[in-house]
Amino acid sequence: MEFDIKDSDLASGGRYRIEWAEQEMPVLGQIRERFAAERPLNGVRISACLHVTTETANLARTLQAGGADVVLTASNPLSTQDDVAASLVVHDEIPVFAVKGEDNDTYYEHISAALDHRPQITMDDGADLVSTLHKERVAQLGEVVGGTEETTTGVVRLRAMAKANKLGYPV
Repeated sequence: MEFDIKDSDLASGGRYRIEWAEQEMPVLGQIRERFAAERPLNGVRISACLHVTTETANLARTLQAGGADVVLTASNPLSTQDDVAASLVVHDEIPVFAVKGEDNDTYYEHISAALDHRPQITMDDGADLVSTLHKERVAQLGEVVGGTEETTTGVVRLRAMAKANKLGYPV
């Protein structure tokens, strides 16, 4: 799968920062070990629209260890850590669509790229992935079994969709 990051030469610095953050996330490390042994997400396609940070990188690596086929796009272009995005692509072979400071058109192109992955599970921060799926990719809704949402803003959007009977899968 393709990706869109700023510079793959940033990967070694990103790897260092991801590994440093991993030391401060022992529970996630234990889950990664269990997932690597049990592979509970084997073959599940996950598209995540989250802050591309060291913490998210460790989450994506954990999901991948569990067998998931993960794609990551930025939920906020201003929080994207370009070295982390590069490391995920280069060292973990996780496709990432995120460039710090990307413009609005690029942001939505990246959302679309994450949906091209045909996710079975969505992970969202602000409900842009879910909203775009419902507005522009309605035919894909039947492939999605569920999703997660991180923010109050996203939950408000999702509750409004649910109230209007327009939420196509459980989040």
